[in-house]
Amino acid sequence: MENWIDAILFGCALVAFVLGLSSIIMGFLPQANSENVMQTRVEYGFFGMSGLVVFFLFVYALTVN
Repeated sequence: MENWIDAILFGCALVAFVLGLSSIIMGFLPQANSENVMQTRVEYGFFGMSGLVVFFLFVYALTVN
């Protein structure tokens, strides 16, 4: 019962990793009838990379703690 913070950090890290990776994958998928294809790919790439950065911050917080 004393490692609640580690469990919450692990859960947040897992969610950030899944969201980041799925955003990057969705950026590579073809867009159906989209006007700004490059804009959507850049947005998905940005959200994917920021999700992975948040994931690595949570992993760092887990290892330091």
